[in-house]
Amino acid sequence: MIIDNSEFNQDTDNRRGFFAERTRRLAAIDELRNTGTNPYPYRFDRTHTLGELREKFGNLEAGNETDVTTSVAGRIMLKRDQGKLIFVTIRDRSADIQLFISKASVGDAQFDAINSLDLGDWVGAQGTVMTTRKGELSVKVTALELLSKSLRPLPDKWHGLTDIDTRYRQRYADLIVNEEARRVFEVRHATIASFRRTLIERGYIEVETPVLHMEAGGAHARPFVTHHNTLDMQLYLRIALELHLKRLIVGGMERVFEIGRVFRNEGTSTRHNPEFTMMESYQAFADHTDVMDLTEVLIRNAARDALGATIVMIRGIEFDLSKPWPRVPMIDLVSVAVGEKVHPSQPVEDLRKLAQKHGVNTETRWGSGRIIEALFAEKSEAKLIEPTFVTGHPIEISPLARVDRNDPYLTERFELFVGTHEIVNGFSELNDPIEQRARFAQEAKSKAEGDLEAGTIDEDYLRALEYGLPPTGGLGIGIDRLVMLLSGAASIKDVILFPTLRPEVLES
Repeated sequence: MIIDNSEFNQDTDNRRGFFAERTRRLAAIDELRNTGTNPYPYRFDRTHTLGELREKFGNLEAGNETDVTTSVAGRIMLKRDQGKLIFVTIRDRSADIQLFISKASVGDAQFDAINSLDLGDWVGAQGTVMTTRKGELSVKVTALELLSKSLRPLPDKWHGLTDIDTRYRQRYADLIVNEEARRVFEVRHATIASFRRTLIERGYIEVETPVLHMEAGGAHARPFVTHHNTLDMQLYLRIALELHLKRLIVGGMERVFEIGRVFRNEGTSTRHNPEFTMMESYQAFADHTDVMDLTEVLIRNAARDALGATIVMIRGIEFDLSKPWPRVPMIDLVSVAVGEKVHPSQPVEDLRKLAQKHGVNTETRWGSGRIIEALFAEKSEAKLIEPTFVTGHPIEISPLARVDRNDPYLTERFELFVGTHEIVNGFSELNDPIEQRARFAQEAKSKAEGDLEAGTIDEDYLRALEYGLPPTGGLGIGIDRLVMLLSGAASIKDVILFPTLRPEVLES
């Protein structure tokens, strides 16, 4: 048997205490079975969630007993023995509620059995709705049964799980005792549900596209590589949803979206996890300005649905997401930051010298556009606190975006920055198959020169473009980073239920 003792490895006394408690609870299970009680029954029929009881009877006056019967279930979070009375607080997904257990109501045998239960046990109870003299909404129990025996003691009720690594590894324990963790994932659920409603109301169709790709494309990122044994072929976990969704626009679906996991073989940080969730949408007959408008609607609606308001805290400052968001060209931001005008039409050596002057490292294979991006990242991003659309990215760093109709060196692309970080990317989609082939060829050349994040030539996607992709606006939103913004979470690991971590050493 493998036993994970990571939360008790601070000292020997803690480990001894844990094993002693676990041994006691194992003995209790044996005793239950010996008396014919199954500590893990198959089902329980409840009539109300605890939240439903609170909603329906929350205004019941103190000291009031009703004749309303109910069956509820939850995990024991608190137990107080007061002689002939036991007060037990249970919790389900929706709320906490108190069980009022009187020896006179349940009898001596069941009273003693209830008193032997432990914190962490799941129980089901039948009884009537009441309030105590102090006004505590309760269920006056007539019968109670054990639904699942917990072998492990709950983390300390006052301190919870304080070790961050343990919280992420044992999310199940974190959710039991950490109200903030539960709140964050409620915000996440509400955000994703809001996106679906908003898009479906606007005529978008939700679709699912492959996770295993023949070519790693749709973004600049290093992919995870896998192998299909039967077909004896190398495949990649997708780094983006884009190229398959645009194939559907070619097929005439006109408005599509997908919310799905993508995988990038990169480092981890407070903003990066190797697998994360993206929402991508594509709209025929639209351009990047339509997509920026949609972005504002999606995020504002998500804030209202998840928080009940459009006010968010960013770096300790309140911002109202209902106000219009500035749209500023990248080259203008860089020009202000370095004190002179920059443009990707400038000779690469001039821009390389400018980067050196400002302490920004470059690589010899980079062109003018890539250097401007590096200057932006080092000198401009940190100033983008309020929601800001950064527009007009150079062609070199935007292989799938359409050339700006007014400037052949730029693209009709934007990124939304909030709190100094990018959470949205979108553009007018490049739909010229000849130009797209040339862009792919440049990507493949960069890859051959050592750029592991560069793409390859996706012949099937080019074939799709040759059937005709109508004018299209595309959008990608990082769900995890958006949830960080709305929930106030400090790390991406706080908004992913099971983040990627190093292997854990387990004692056997």
